[in-house]
Amino acid sequence: MLFGLDGVEIGLLIVFFCLFGGILSGFPVAFAIGGAGIISFGIIAALDSAGILIHQAIDTSSQAYRDLVGSGIRPDKISVFRYPDLPRMAEPVFVQGWEVALDRNVSFIVNRMNERVLAGASIETLLAVLMFVLMGITLERSKIANDLLTTMARVFGPLPGGLAVSIVVVGAFLAASTGIVGATVVTMGLLALPTMLRNNYSPELATGVIAASGTLGQIIPPSIVIVLLGTLAGDLYSTAQETRAMEAGCSDALTYLGEPAVVSVGTLFQAALLPGILLAILYATYAFGYALLNPHKAPAVNIEGGTGEVITRNEGLIWFLGVPAALIGGAILLNSFNVIGSQNIVVSTFSDAGETASLRTSVGAECKASMIELHGQDAWDAAVEEQKAINEAGGVTLAERLSEEQIAAAREAKIAAAAPIGTGITVIMVLLGLVLAFGRGVAPSRDAKPLILGAIGILLIALVDLVAIAPTTSAGVTVLWIALPLLLALNGCREAAARCAKNDLIRVVFPPLVLIVAVLGSILGGITNPTPAAALGAGGAIMLAAYRKLQDEGKSGKIIIWSTFAVMLCILIGMNFDLRVNQGGVSVESWIAFFAAYAMYLYALFGLLYGCWVLFRSGVLTPVVRETAKVTSMVFTILIGSQLLNLVVISFGGEHYIQQFLKSFDNEMTVFLIVMLVLFFLGFVLDFLEIIYIVIPIVGPVIYGGSFDPKWVTIMVAVNLQTSFLTPPFGFALFYLRGVAPKEVTTAHIYRGIVPFVLIQVVGIGILWAFPSIVTIVPALIPN
Repeated sequence: MLFGLDGVEIGLLIVFFCLFGGILSGFPVAFAIGGAGIISFGIIAALDSAGILIHQAIDTSSQAYRDLVGSGIRPDKISVFRYPDLPRMAEPVFVQGWEVALDRNVSFIVNRMNERVLAGASIETLLAVLMFVLMGITLERSKIANDLLTTMARVFGPLPGGLAVSIVVVGAFLAASTGIVGATVVTMGLLALPTMLRNNYSPELATGVIAASGTLGQIIPPSIVIVLLGTLAGDLYSTAQETRAMEAGCSDALTYLGEPAVVSVGTLFQAALLPGILLAILYATYAFGYALLNPHKAPAVNIEGGTGEVITRNEGLIWFLGVPAALIGGAILLNSFNVIGSQNIVVSTFSDAGETASLRTSVGAECKASMIELHGQDAWDAAVEEQKAINEAGGVTLAERLSEEQIAAAREAKIAAAAPIGTGITVIMVLLGLVLAFGRGVAPSRDAKPLILGAIGILLIALVDLVAIAPTTSAGVTVLWIALPLLLALNGCREAAARCAKNDLIRVVFPPLVLIVAVLGSILGGITNPTPAAALGAGGAIMLAAYRKLQDEGKSGKIIIWSTFAVMLCILIGMNFDLRVNQGGVSVESWIAFFAAYAMYLYALFGLLYGCWVLFRSGVLTPVVRETAKVTSMVFTILIGSQLLNLVVISFGGEHYIQQFLKSFDNEMTVFLIVMLVLFFLGFVLDFLEIIYIVIPIVGPVIYGGSFDPKWVTIMVAVNLQTSFLTPPFGFALFYLRGVAPKEVTTAHIYRGIVPFVLIQVVGIGILWAFPSIVTIVPALIPN
């Protein structure tokens, strides 16, 4: 044994040092990973051929090993770590020779590229990376951060540490809209750092809060880290649980777990929402507390400027808090009394299928014992009773086609149970009411008559829906009934919107906020998966950037605005009308709705193309596309290179060796703690992409093969990876900030300033560890 180390251990060290050396060489990381795999394989093969690398494997022909297997211990549970006293035998790390390993690696890399990069099941999800990168870079080039920083500084500046708090707020906002760490840190460093230093802020606090807030995009959805982790986590969790089920004596994971072993990127976005907000709150709390303890290092600052009418506190409370709360609370209250609710009277032509038992009970004795150990005796007994009742009733009831009489009776029952006011119209009324309230709140001294007329229009909509619109009323007739009161309400909202546009806070925050709600709402609400939502975000970002560019040039942005309304109308028509015109018996109103929706679609497409032309003409689109191509190419090249490096580690037994070490611990929590510590310290020297694609596939079968919730495991890893951007000496956020910081800010200032935020990250991980429901509560409330 060389240096007293096993041959596999030396091989792992060679791989690590080749990878580390390749990164430090200055060669592009995307290519350094693949190069490190080739070089390390050559070195290991040469040492193995020379007889220098010797692996001390367990002698499976020994009597002690046979006795252990005979006692009921599974062979895959036997390792040198768990049973160090078993007889060993010396063998090369490449048991069949390095030539065979090379041949396998070449064939495997082709298969893996096809499965995971070119045509695999995860390729559709990986396309979301391209769209989110395009969305983020477009918004960054539209200078949204400039306006946000200025506006938030005016809002929070008068508070102790207000500028630092405003940085956190803007960082969280940009995280939900761009998610590009480098762009966020550089932008805030250029714009906010000089302002903070001029106002006597501590360089340590200023640099620390900028670097930390810029990394929130790695955890707050839509996060590229979560997209990349999610594509791996889904495969790792499914495979690991299938293996776990077979080891437990069951046929598959669905039988053993009682639920499918799946985890999606959309579900992980839901799980990441509260942890991201938690970290932002911790950052802001630290900045505020630091300012209270050191007022001379984080003073309150009054920043002049801004437009809009000055309002009193009572006016702000009434129109920005009281009225919106009354509108939303009133709608929820009326919904609880069924005054507001669904008016859907569509009836399925088939009956509902009967429910199966909560657990499969027709299993073998070994699987039964394992399931009782996992779920508990009470859950097993309940499942047995459920299955017994199903059997006595003649088995699970199958779905059957209903007769015309049954369909009519079911439809009548739905009509009788329908609420007087529909949910869709209620949502429209609440949104219009919020616009009127905000319009009144930003300018309370202006003439209220247009807004009052708008409110009357909303009340008339409710009255018409209550009196004239029944659940059986067609969508076309409903539109005709509410057309006049809706126009009256929209006229008031037009005046309210014009007033809101003169308020800096609403003018700056509202457009990207709508985009964030559209993208995240569609994912978190389970309406669509991340890839179409990312495409929506990319298109919205292009139109938002084009509108901003037209405003800067003093030109009208009406085409962009009307295109946005066209998208909204297209969605509303699709939700309320049957647009399936390729079937028989299509009504006239369905044809009218179809052509109206098609016209809206064409106009929206024209608006998007016009936005692209505006950005291209102004020299914005070309660098955006170039940067998007660079970032996306880097991600996919790293993915390909990491597959090669992984295959090298697998070929000499490194992956199996690490997994055996982790499985030698009986406590599942201990294993996960070790993995988290390893990831934390690797974050000091490796980027998150290398960790995701090189380390996670190795440790994933272990950490996803236990009883932990896969959502919690993935988010814990994601928060840990976020820390890698902050940890000296190779934290990328620190390099980005160092590149734009003034001369008076030294590297020592940045390193000292980031230490408290690294500790906050550790505290955040500890909170999520102690309270895993912070991660799991949103997915539980909103099934995806």
